[in-house]
Amino acid sequence: MTSTVSDQDDSVNRPAAKPSKGKLKRTLLVSLVLIIVAIFYVECFLRRPMGSGPAGPIVNRQNFEKTWSNRQVVLLGIGDSVTRGLGAKTANHSYFERLAQNPGDEWPELQGISLSQVLPNLTKLNIAVSGTTSIEHLEAIKSKLPSFSAEQFGIVVMTTGGNDIIHSYGRMPPKEGAMYGATAEQAEPWISNFANRLDEMLIEIKGRFPGGCEIYLADIYDPTDGVGDAPSVYLPTWKDGIKIHARYNEQIRQVAGRHPEVRLVPLHATFLGHGSHCRQFWRSTFDWDDPYYWYYENIEDPNDRGYDAIRRVFLNTIASQSGLIARP
Repeated sequence: MTSTVSDQDDSVNRPAAKPSKGKLKRTLLVSLVLIIVAIFYVECFLRRPMGSGPAGPIVNRQNFEKTWSNRQVVLLGIGDSVTRGLGAKTANHSYFERLAQNPGDEWPELQGISLSQVLPNLTKLNIAVSGTTSIEHLEAIKSKLPSFSAEQFGIVVMTTGGNDIIHSYGRMPPKEGAMYGATAEQAEPWISNFANRLDEMLIEIKGRFPGGCEIYLADIYDPTDGVGDAPSVYLPTWKDGIKIHARYNEQIRQVAGRHPEVRLVPLHATFLGHGSHCRQFWRSTFDWDDPYYWYYENIEDPNDRGYDAIRRVFLNTIASQSGLIARP
């Protein structure tokens, strides 16, 4: 009996067996792999750092060293929140305002590079309204856009159609002007109507400038970097979204091509690699020099660096295609 109790006491007091070195190594290795996978997922799928400093293409200073024209020129902004400047750090950091004049805190490389620098008789008017669709843009052009004098030449900058696609973020059944969630087949008549509206807008704008104008029409950027998934975990997936987006841009390019006064501004190509997949280095759109997010917290508008990039691509398009510039 005594021997049995002693044996029991020995089993209770005996220290637990230590894990083998091999098992410990395997546990540490699995833990390390899980940590690496978690860091990779957060960095490449969740993080969207905005970066700092200048953004977008280089602008050739030589194009802005001489006066282009002494004519009276109106810089006219038409469209949605992109042209209004929602998401810019301050009002004078919107692409429209930076086109007209450099802000006080301009980057050194672009100081003195603006339209007012080369067009001394420049005035500006911005009738863009945040949240508006192409349906409302046509109405605004017809009802709010004044007729200008024959002495005034127009440089019109325009963004339209983006809200037609993304509104109302899947919260309501899709309809014309708010087609998020629509099928490609369902959206096709709305896309045709957009093309007709856009054509009418361009005709109306040209009619308000008897002294002539140039219309710089931007295509629509893609916050998903061409992937076509939901750009935010808060938005429902949309199977045909990327197809509808592509069809809208197709219509913008086709309609622009029918009007000699219209120049296409490539926002879509400029912004690829700076949307929700900006950290995914394996994608063809990855920008090794600037792998940062150019969109505002609402997903659909640019942030301050995005507006810098938009200003640059507009300046480059205007400088390379404007008839106001005397060319050799």
